[in-house]
Parts: sequence; C-alpha cells; structure tokens
Amino acid sequence: MNKYNVLVVDDEKEIRDAIEIYLKNEGVTVLKAKDGVEAIELLHENEVHLILLDVMMPRMDGIAATYKIREQKNIPIIILSAKSEDTDKILGLQVGADDYITKPFNPMELIARVKSQLRRYVTLGTFAGANKLIDLNGLTLDQSSKQVTVNGEEVKLTPIEYKIVELLMTNAGRVFSINEIYELVWKEPNFNAENTVAVHIRKIREKIEIDSKNPRYLKVVWGLGYKMEK
Repeated sequence: MNKYNVLVVDDEKEIRDAIEIYLKNEGVTVLKAKDGVEAIELLHENEVHLILLDVMMPRMDGIAATYKIREQKNIPIIILSAKSEDTDKILGLQVGADDYITKPFNPMELIARVKSQLRRYVTLGTFAGANKLIDLNGLTLDQSSKQVTVNGEEVKLTPIEYKIVELLMTNAGRVFSINEIYELVWKEPNFNAENTVAVHIRKIREKIEIDSKNPRYLKVVWGLGYKMEK
C-alpha cells in the first residue's frame, strides 16, 4: 500500500496515533486532523487517497465533514463510529461515505478495509474494459475519465456509486440482484447487503434522475433487483 496518503480524522489523539502506527507498518503515509474543519484544510493542501473519519467530533462532526467533502471530492471515506446502531452507519452512507467501522475495531479489519477501498479507488473502470463511452438516452458514462453526465451536466458520484452505475450501465438491460451488486462492487461476501445497496441506489437516483420517484434510468425489478434501462 505504499505511495498512498491516508487522512485520519479523530478528536482523540490516542486513536489517531494508534491508526498511524497500523498504517505506517503497511507503508502508508498518514496525515492527521482532530476535527472536520482541520480535515478539510488538509485536503486543500495535500493529495489524499482515503479518509478515515470519526463521527463524534467538535466544531465539525464526521457527517457534516463527509457532506462537505463530497461537494468537491470522490475520495473514499470510511466512517469510524463509536456507536453500533444501524442509524449511524446508514446516515454515514447516505451522505456519501463508502464504508464504516465500529469502534473499538480490530486493527487487522481496519487495514483490510483500507486496502479494499484503496484498491477500488485506483482501479475504477475494470468491469468491462476501459476507455469506453456509454450513452443511455442522455445518461453518459466515460470510463476513461470516470465521469458520469446527464444531458451534458456532470454528476458527482462517490467511488462506490460510480462502481454501481458502471456495473449497471455496462450491462444495460440485465437485472442484478442486491447480492450480486454487493459482491461485484464491494468484492466481498454480502452481509446485510439490502440496506447498504438500497441507500446507495437511492443516492444515485437523486443525482441522475429528474424525478427520483419515477426513475427514467435506474429501474427496480420487483423481487429480482435493479437494472439500467437501455
């Protein structure tokens, strides 16, 4: 994992320092911030490939920081949450996070999730070859630039959202089950996949559809899964 910069954002110095030790052992360069405001300042000054972001922080919490970061950047974000309730995890995913880890976490799990997100981030566009331009009635996917546009207007997607759109657009007309989407995009066996996939599908629709309640592009096939309309 060398040559990657990971930003660790947590108001507890002990946690920041511990994560730094784990990641440095993997060859990662670690930047540290104590809250969301400091994190955004560091993002403007440094190239960052992944963010580990605590939820409960002063000045700007992790949810607000994720929302702010997503206005400009598609860097993978892993939420660090001291709470185990599903509502916290789902809220993090809704505002643009790609994954979450509940504190206290196992260092090996942390490293595995960081590696998975970094691998996904630097290898976007591998489902059906690269440098392809796909257009579905105004919804366009450029696999070389990793851009999605609707009628010429760029849509800002997170890395996970892009992967889902790419999967469905490169296989337009084919229905993918929730489990298939999860395993192909997250590249791990599905676990409680329904909520996670549904949150991402809803966010994608809000971004690409004129009326997300009556979608033109991303269709649900009841009882079976989702497809992108040809």
